[in-house]
Amino acid sequence: QVQLVESGGGLVQAGGSLRLSCAASGRTFSRDVMGWFRQAPGKEREFVTAISGSGLSTRYADSVKGRFTISRDNAKNTVYLQMNSLKPEDTAVYFCAADANPVRISTAGVLYDYWGQGTQVTVSS
Repeated sequence: QVQLVESGGGLVQAGGSLRLSCAASGRTFSRDVMGWFRQAPGKEREFVTAISGSGLSTRYADSVKGRFTISRDNAKNTVYLQMNSLKPEDTAVYFCAADANPVRISTAGVLYDYWGQGTQVTVSS
């Protein structure tokens, strides 16, 4: 059974940091593009960042560029999202996702095949 399990969410003050983890199991993910998406209340899901299977290529949404860093450890089947300088507008449920047949690093959620259940991130002002 394929599973993506996020952890590390919580409540933090503006300007603070959080590190999210996504543990994958059930198949080999080392060739997958792994991404993070988020959804705030009343808003559509949006792309945050993604990383290639090798870890050498990344892509970020403009809203998080310079503040968030994605990384992966294929030996542990885990993807990380380091979030610094958090803002109240970063408040959302954050989802980990895997594109099992990547052509490139895509920002389109519909191209991702596997999804985690999400972890809540709340940034207070």
